[in-house]
Amino acid sequence: MFYLFFLLAVLLAFGLLFSVIKTGRFGVWAKTFRIGIVGISIIVFSYYFIQKSLDHFLENSMTIQVVNKLPFPLDFYLIKVTNDTDSDLRYETKHLGDIRNNYYRIDYLNMDSSDQYWIAAYMGKRNLVYFSQHSVPNKNVDQIIEVQNYIVQSSKLAEIAKTHIEQLKFDNIKTAIWMTLGLLLLFLNLGVLLRKDKAQIPK
Repeated sequence: MFYLFFLLAVLLAFGLLFSVIKTGRFGVWAKTFRIGIVGISIIVFSYYFIQKSLDHFLENSMTIQVVNKLPFPLDFYLIKVTNDTDSDLRYETKHLGDIRNNYYRIDYLNMDSSDQYWIAAYMGKRNLVYFSQHSVPNKNVDQIIEVQNYIVQSSKLAEIAKTHIEQLKFDNIKTAIWMTLGLLLLFLNLGVLLRKDKAQIPK
């Protein structure tokens, strides 16, 4: 998503620059470009926000329910370990979000190319207080993970998980920055497109 929002922000910036071209053949092309990129941006942002608000249920997937039994809210992450030989593609990291005491969060995983996943939880931004490794012998059975102790089952695997979680956080920050800039440029382009030329007041 980062590259998509980066590209949209760049194109919207060009659209804003093209707004100064108002006459001649280039003026027509500039306005056509601006209308096109504004329309595409509205569609992309609308799809993104709608998709984020919907339940991410997957057919033929395994349901994982993570329950926080600890007294404090924790920030949970889920790492699916795939069978891919490429180290960059082997780990799929998802942010489950903050879970309060005696609350839970549900996610869905397609385990066709995987037979294990990890659960990691942070107290604060950098304090990893929980890590567990879970094998999946039967992919047709949903799983419930109750987090009842502050425990790190494997320091070696936890370090790998922390690396990928930090990468996910960094990617999310980059995406948020370019998405915010893209939205700002979209509103500026809309304002310029919809602005009516002020009629000249006769002297």
